[in-house]
Amino acid sequence: MSYDLIGIRVQQPTGPEAAPEPSRARRMAARAGKVVLALLVGYYVLCVVLLVIYRFANPPITGVQLERRIEAMLSDDDYRMRKRVVSYERLPRHVPRAVMAAEDGRFLTHWGFDLKEMRHAGSAVFDGEMPRGASTITQQLMKNLFGCTCRNPVRKVYDFALTPPAELILGKQRILELYLNNVEWGRGIFGIEAAARHHYGTSARRLSRAQAAGLAALLPNPRKRTPDNTPEYRGEILRRMAHRGW
Repeated sequence: MSYDLIGIRVQQPTGPEAAPEPSRARRMAARAGKVVLALLVGYYVLCVVLLVIYRFANPPITGVQLERRIEAMLSDDDYRMRKRVVSYERLPRHVPRAVMAAEDGRFLTHWGFDLKEMRHAGSAVFDGEMPRGASTITQQLMKNLFGCTCRNPVRKVYDFALTPPAELILGKQRILELYLNNVEWGRGIFGIEAAARHHYGTSARRLSRAQAAGLAALLPNPRKRTPDNTPEYRGEILRRMAHRGW
């Protein structure tokens, strides 16, 4: 029993016609959903802020590098990470060109998404074929900086959502510079400088065209590939570079 605004007694509905209160479990689930959503949005905002910082500074550690360290700790593995940073201006032009030829041939002309490759990948799925990768260098950089190597749909959404601000904030040259200096080139090997010294015993600025192509050939599976077991792909990368006049 309650009273309305003018003091008249009003009988509150009871029985089946009364609106049921949400159960405790549903209230807790709704509250948890809001918390998760807030965390996801907060992490996205943090990543965008870090992109602004990385426009001028090099990241001290990336998501994939942290993943590798945790894997080694959990497996009690004798793991040593080697990372060296080299400025884009000190690299021969054929080094970033070899990486573009291997990973993202239209990198300089798209805005983070290669729609042509995405259509090809979609067609392959509908035709029952094994889909080929359609992620761009920018998307791969987002995975390396803020994600992990796991095949997680949430991570994929973040890669996709962070790509446009990355293109806008960083620009093409800085994206390439961050990519070259932070992706994995072998077990515990991060950055083109460490890769050049480990695989060829030279500095990145002294890499030949063939050596640059040899390193680019490792990127699809850097923990299993070496310059010695990828000669065919190295040759294909060199052909792609020649076709583009690189």
